Amino acid sequence: MSATMIKEFRLPDLGEGLTESEILSWKVSVGDTVSLNQVIAEVETAKAVVELPSPFAGVIKELHEQPGTVVEVGKPIVSFEVADDAGPSVSEPSAPSAPGSSSAAPAEGEQPAAQKRQPNLVGYGAVVESSGRPARRPRTLAPAGGPAASQPPVLEPVGTKPAETPPGDTGPAERPRSTPPVRKLAKDRGIDLALVPGTGPRGLITREDVQEFVRHGAVPPEGERPAAGAAAGAAAPGERETRTPIKGVRKHTAAAMVSSAFTAPHATEFLTVDVTPTMELLATLKETSAFSGLKLTPLTLAAKAVLVALRRNPSLNSHWDGERQEIVTYNYVNLGIAAATPRGLTVPNIKDADAMTLDQLAGALAALAETARAGKTLPADLSGGTISITNIGVFGIDAGTPILNPGEAAILAMGAVRSMPWEYRGEVALRQVMTLSLSFDHRLVDGEQGSRFLADVGAILAEPGMVLTMV
Repeated sequence: MSATMIKEFRLPDLGEGLTESEILSWKVSVGDTVSLNQVIAEVETAKAVVELPSPFAGVIKELHEQPGTVVEVGKPIVSFEVADDAGPSVSEPSAPSAPGSSSAAPAEGEQPAAQKRQPNLVGYGAVVESSGRPARRPRTLAPAGGPAASQPPVLEPVGTKPAETPPGDTGPAERPRSTPPVRKLAKDRGIDLALVPGTGPRGLITREDVQEFVRHGAVPPEGERPAAGAAAGAAAPGERETRTPIKGVRKHTAAAMVSSAFTAPHATEFLTVDVTPTMELLATLKETSAFSGLKLTPLTLAAKAVLVALRRNPSLNSHWDGERQEIVTYNYVNLGIAAATPRGLTVPNIKDADAMTLDQLAGALAALAETARAGKTLPADLSGGTISITNIGVFGIDAGTPILNPGEAAILAMGAVRSMPWEYRGEVALRQVMTLSLSFDHRLVDGEQGSRFLADVGAILAEPGMVLTMV
């Protein structure tokens, strides 16, 4: 019988230097046998909800933290009992070392530490190749129309992952099949998904199933209800107020907005534009084979207009580096799109959007929206933006004064497209009109530069053919 040893798994940096994460749920229990890359926990950072894959194959010895606990990066969260002859193919991640620290050189035939360290972005996992050596496979999204991205490690399908084993059971229970937003909804309502009948394909539990469960007054047993305050927005009958802990995305958003509002001197300008030609172009494009199957919206064409206008007004695509006392002007555009999700406001961005064709941009916007709604946006996609767009028009709002995404020079708000009486060729006609609101950092962008950029975006949306005079 081979000897065993205890391995600790410390909470890794899930991307972009985040210092803490909240344990949302454990997908395993003490005594469960897990395989390499099996999802063992779901955690929430300040930017995203992510799944943690197991760095070891072995038995769960101890869960160091309970769901709902905020844990600092580098602290142990789970211990494994693994075979002593498993070798060093996968080792636990350690807390980030101080700059300039040194380590001993690996012995001959031993893997370098960089190859043994657990990758710090979720979606990366240690995948054992046929040679027995681990290989990293990043989970990335391929640009629309581009080559296929590397696929993430193959995990056990939802529904076969072990759930917590009740006392007295001889084996793990099957995890109810559902999607992340549905699991979040059930958690907020204090509902055990194991009690909810699934009406979706192959028994999938849908949002409607959870809502129907609530409508019929079904509640979980007393012992299975979440602790007071655990579910955001949950209030007991008769309570006059509800207190929700400030954490996760809401905490990050609040800190970022306060920092931005009181660091960068905001200026906001407005422009109301007749976008009838743009709406007509949109209808025409939807009927062409080149855009078949793609979701085209006013946001798609507005995003393209912003990318074109930035070529003529690069100061809007810049950053104020206070430490070095430099203005950094980007020669690429990572276009941020503000997204309202069940977890709060996020601003994922499309990398190198300026290099995309219109159909590629449409595909990237659709993928971004779908991923954000599912709560699966990667931390790397929430950082590195250079300029942002927020589409407040989808809520029926005409104009606003958007706050800059921290570190960016400008943000454009798109208002609702409305049919209004408008002067057209010397007469009053019913036209489709939109108001654009541009906020910019007045340290980086002068009034003239901001005005020219906004005028260029408006000119393109008022007459898409104007692009030919700008490129």
